[in-house]
Amino acid sequence: MRQNSMQFGAGMTPMVKRLLIANVAIWILFVVIGQKVFMEHNYVFHYFGMKPVDVLFRFWIWQPITYMFLHSSSPMHVVFNMLIVWMMGAELEQRWGSRFFLLYYMVSGVGAALIYLIGAIVYLVISQDALPLEQPLVGASGAVFGLLLAYGIIFGERTVLFFFLFPMKAKHMMMIIGAVELVSLVNTGMRSDVANLAHLGGLLAGFLFLWGYTRWKNRGQRKASKKRGRRLKLVVDNEKADSQDGPKYWN
Repeated sequence: MRQNSMQFGAGMTPMVKRLLIANVAIWILFVVIGQKVFMEHNYVFHYFGMKPVDVLFRFWIWQPITYMFLHSSSPMHVVFNMLIVWMMGAELEQRWGSRFFLLYYMVSGVGAALIYLIGAIVYLVISQDALPLEQPLVGASGAVFGLLLAYGIIFGERTVLFFFLFPMKAKHMMMIIGAVELVSLVNTGMRSDVANLAHLGGLLAGFLFLWGYTRWKNRGQRKASKKRGRRLKLVVDNEKADSQDGPKYWN
């Protein structure tokens, strides 16, 4: 395999493995078995999906987190998301380490939910349509789109197979995916069965987090560099003073 092609054999890294197990287990136990077999209504989605109206007025503040670990009853929903978590996430975890990878994953997912919530409020004001505020949002797609963004930034020059058919650079794939989501959102608004705004929210949240974290790290490094420079200057000046006037603490 060429070095600039996607490494599907990146391995099953620890945090990616935990995320896959958690998402699949929750889907089977609570959605497929619990909700579909033992419950008359979609109580799992109602209480643990992300319903903007409940977050805003009932203060169910756990929902922007728990919604990421729920998926629709369609197997393709959870399979597609977990496939991307493995394909993209394993290599990102190898690059970043497990802690930072999990932090980024969670920030992207929660950020996507909050952006969707804000968008639902704006949509209500503009269109007088409250449906997006009342419908539960489920799925790891916001976090997954954050992973796609990070992969496109870090491994942007790598050749990948878009839809497993068309070879292109990872950064170009990300541009196409973002453009498709934006066009879909403009065409369908927020009434589509696919939460395009949450997908775009994952891209935006991931970008803002990486941008802010990079600036914070660079600022810290610059401060540390200046501090080392001042210490070095103090040592050099003291050495000059010692050679000319003797130690400064002498009277």
